[in-house]
Amino acid sequence: MAEVLLCLFFVTTFLGFVAGQQTKCSVSVGASLTATPGVTPWLSSSGDFAFGFRQLEGNDNFLLSIWYDKIPDKTIIWYPETNATVSRGSKVELIDQRGLVLTDPQGREVWSTSSSFSDLACGFMNDTGNFVILGNNSGKIWESFSYPADTLLPTQVMEIRGQINSKKNKTNFSRGRFQLRMVTNGNLVLNIRDIFSNFPLNPYYVSGTSDAGNSTNSGYQLSFDATGYMYILRRNGQKYDLTRRDALPSGDYYHRATLDPDGLFTQYYHPKNPTGNASWAVIWSEPKEICFSGDIGSGACGLNNVCSLDGNRPKCECPQGFSLLDSNDPNGDCDHDISPRCDEGYGGDLFDFIELNNTDWSGSDYAHIRPSNEENCKLSCREDCFCAVAIFRDDQCWKKAIPLSHGKKTSEYVKAFLKYQKDERPPQCPPWILKEKDQRSLVLVGSVLLGTCVFVIIVLTGVICLGFFLVYKKKPMNPYASSKAAESNLPRFTYQELVEATNGFKDELGKGAFGIVYKGVIGTNIVAVKKLDRVVEDGEKEFKTEVNVIARTHHKNLVQLLGYCDDGEQRLLVYEYMNNGTLAAFLFKDVKPSWKERSYIGVGIAKGLAYLHEECSTQIIHCDIKPQNILLDDYYNAKISDFGLAKLLLMNQSRTNTGIRGTKGYVAPEWFRNTPVTVKVDVFSYGVLLLEIISCQKSVVFDSDKEDVEVLTDWAWDCYHEGRVDAFVEDDMEGLDDLERVITFVKVGLWCVQENPCLRPTMRKVVQMLEDLEVTDPPCPYPLFGTSI
Repeated sequence: MAEVLLCLFFVTTFLGFVAGQQTKCSVSVGASLTATPGVTPWLSSSGDFAFGFRQLEGNDNFLLSIWYDKIPDKTIIWYPETNATVSRGSKVELIDQRGLVLTDPQGREVWSTSSSFSDLACGFMNDTGNFVILGNNSGKIWESFSYPADTLLPTQVMEIRGQINSKKNKTNFSRGRFQLRMVTNGNLVLNIRDIFSNFPLNPYYVSGTSDAGNSTNSGYQLSFDATGYMYILRRNGQKYDLTRRDALPSGDYYHRATLDPDGLFTQYYHPKNPTGNASWAVIWSEPKEICFSGDIGSGACGLNNVCSLDGNRPKCECPQGFSLLDSNDPNGDCDHDISPRCDEGYGGDLFDFIELNNTDWSGSDYAHIRPSNEENCKLSCREDCFCAVAIFRDDQCWKKAIPLSHGKKTSEYVKAFLKYQKDERPPQCPPWILKEKDQRSLVLVGSVLLGTCVFVIIVLTGVICLGFFLVYKKKPMNPYASSKAAESNLPRFTYQELVEATNGFKDELGKGAFGIVYKGVIGTNIVAVKKLDRVVEDGEKEFKTEVNVIARTHHKNLVQLLGYCDDGEQRLLVYEYMNNGTLAAFLFKDVKPSWKERSYIGVGIAKGLAYLHEECSTQIIHCDIKPQNILLDDYYNAKISDFGLAKLLLMNQSRTNTGIRGTKGYVAPEWFRNTPVTVKVDVFSYGVLLLEIISCQKSVVFDSDKEDVEVLTDWAWDCYHEGRVDAFVEDDMEGLDDLERVITFVKVGLWCVQENPCLRPTMRKVVQMLEDLEVTDPPCPYPLFGTSI
């Protein structure tokens, strides 16, 4: 009997152990999640936390992340710091000997927890917000707490050399400018980092927990206990409080401490059982004064930006003559709207100033004049072609060059004189553009556009495309081991190699103004090979130069150049292959594509053009924007093709045109006149294209039964002017259900096709209008001739 009881005891204990393991190990080896809307995440046992994919607002991308699942805003508290954002169809899987592995829809690895887990047993999401992978001995072999993103949670610690990084902004989860670090001397510090090198710059907050004279008194660990109390633990066992004990709320709350995108490290709390409109409340934050001064880095706000305090939060505003480089990042860098130049014939009488009171940029000085007065300060800056801003204070003058750093509002008496070039003011530009939904931003926009667009013009020399090494540098695409490579490490092919790759140029994909495109296979990759009809006459060197300019462009909405051929007289370009073909084939078919897909494509094209126009070190004017030159990848992301080819085909973009480029229906009026060709020709073509995307109608229809829709821009204006935009989308029920946004898109399209180039917005403004802003009523696009061109 005793033996039976003992046996039952062991069986019960074993089954209990197994049951406990099964309950704990909710994610078995081989389990996976796919990035699709509504996919069920892996939940903690309490249901408080979830691990899985979250679809990002406003696009079709997904974020692998951990979040609070029971509160309405589903706050995200962890994500991989590299390659966290992926496209629809990506997958995360728990793989034996690998751990968690994130792959894109093509099966390529994007991120993983490790490459050598020899005894992986299972994983689970626990009730502290920590995702844990266990080994066969039930020990932890990986946990998300050891690899924090921008947030720390109760029971989590940060050791010496530990750090977290802010995200870039509210919707961009790539690394931002700010870091929280536990440094070797025992201090907890906040600092800006250099984006390119990841090198930490001077700190703007220091905890003061180092002790050079007594190392036993220095801090060595940042702790966040289960009650929500955060402190720095010293080596002698004493605690340095970050959270005051009397500041902790009583009751059942979630707690988190996040390094926010604006640089503040903040502890928040949120009721676990919210009622009404409960939200995250602040317990404390550091630093108390975020608009800090300094000599290195940009400051709390980006370059050329100006910081002021809203409570203890930084409020960043671009000064007159500047606008945000990224409309989604209000704390980011500001770019000049028009650039004065230092060239032959420079004269101070060409310039004037806008005065800003109580505004200073403590960095960027290159000259200090004392004593001085206001007039002499301005005169010295006016005659100095390198001077962008002069600061006058206490009978002293500081001259500054672009980019400006550590900008802030100050209570001291100080004047900033921003120099602009008088003859480059945009002529007759009305205050057409934008009314922000946020009234504070509206005041700023109004001040910039006041009167007749007297824009302040400042030179910005620091806007450079991020240097990006093509993936083909590390893994050459050319399996034939080609003999040469251009300066950008772009693979160079011989003509015979491309003849073989395309099977003798048999499979034609399309034909355009620049040449014929053929389908090919190189190694295991399907590619598109374009044979150029005519190229520059200066030979191989000029061709390589222009190809390298194209190769250095890298943007999600541009078709990637993979290689080239300049074999004798043969000039060919090798591009990535787009499975879903052209936008023309997508739009102009019997069944309209969904309005959601079309609007997403329209915004993507605008972002690609904004990159070509304003974010590249070498500006690129496309000159032939049309639906046939917009390609769609597997997930219907829009990618612009043929950019940079106009210059290869003997087109002088900077002077008065000698021959019309472009396609009928998309060509800007200035092509037909003795006026310079600028980026505004692309804006016009984009406007026509956007109207096509909205209506799914071609820009020019010669044989239509509807006489009033032969020219699409005419029809768009008539529909808008007569208040019947619903007719412009006809029987598109999805579009009619989202009519407010459709009207906004139509307004943007009509602004873009204005006959006067000055009235057209920049592509950066177009992106802002499509994504964030209300748009004022456009005038008739063609008032001078009564018809569009």
